[in-house]
Amino acid sequence: MSKSGYIVIKIPRDIVESAKIPENEFERVARVELAVALYAKGILSLGQARRLAGLSKWEFLEELAKRGVERHYTREELEDDIAFAEA
Repeated sequence: MSKSGYIVIKIPRDIVESAKIPENEFERVARVELAVALYAKGILSLGQARRLAGLSKWEFLEELAKRGVERHYTREELEDDIAFAEA
């Protein structure tokens, strides 16, 4: 990992230029796609994935629902939701 706390994925310019989305949207779309895929495989938690995607919790949950990706609902999340509902 670099000193800045980021990793860099180098994507050949010809791939970006030939993608079926505007070049200025490529990074945002790639981040969301990567985040959803890593979450779906259980590699990232919901919080980690939504941060990678650059979305709020609710935006990321909507993105998962649109794609038919089931949410990994942990006991800790259940307890948090119950505490929130009781407050």
